[in-house]
Amino acid sequence: MNEHERLITAYHEGGHALVAAALPQSDPVHKITILPRGRALGYTMVLPDEDKYSQTRAELLDKLAYMLGGRAAEELVFHNPTTGAGNDIEKATNLARAMVTQYGMTQRLGAVRLGENEAQPFLGRDLMHSRNYSEAVAAVVDEEISKLITEAHQEAFDILTENRDVLDNLVVQLLERETLDKAEVAEIFEPLRRRKVRPAWTGSDSRIPSTLPPVAGEAAKDKGPTSTGADTVIAPDSGPDAAPDAASAS
Repeated sequence: MNEHERLITAYHEGGHALVAAALPQSDPVHKITILPRGRALGYTMVLPDEDKYSQTRAELLDKLAYMLGGRAAEELVFHNPTTGAGNDIEKATNLARAMVTQYGMTQRLGAVRLGENEAQPFLGRDLMHSRNYSEAVAAVVDEEISKLITEAHQEAFDILTENRDVLDNLVVQLLERETLDKAEVAEIFEPLRRRKVRPAWTGSDSRIPSTLPPVAGEAAKDKGPTSTGADTVIAPDSGPDAAPDAASAS
């Protein structure tokens, strides 16, 4: 790579790493490198400190913003994004689509599974998605996916703007050393301005009962409602209505 491409790669990977570090429910950054590897010009390794078997909506929103951190950094610094973010955009779009159609993580569509995945490996066909919903619903799905991506991108851009001094320092260190480990990254990110934890999100919380139904034959004994804890749920998130592989390559 020439020096200009090294600079773009450093800001791209630095954008991924900084956004991940600034978000409270993103996994820790373990490594950043601008050394080419395969088709990737560099990569950022983000890994959990312990095994995880499920992810919350807030964690997925953080992951979306992290995925788009490289693209946002290119726009912030060079005002001219490159093709290097293509893989990031693909992964972010797939995650946003899954949040809408599989995980029921938007208020407009609710907890409904939309579409069916079909795999026929014995016929040499990859996993396919067949649509079992109307054109009107398909339009809403597209709108919700676009909304998740747009708001995640804006969040990444805002985080990088707030921490431009930290981003520039990170890039200087990357250009000098080419690879940074977890301890080195943590030292650079000490002055980072971090985001607060997202409020809890429960979809249409008006449909969630605040009390358990009375047990049959026990109504006369009940002195009052039995709390389920639902009445302590925080109001729905007022932020983005929208977190890849462990290593983001671009």
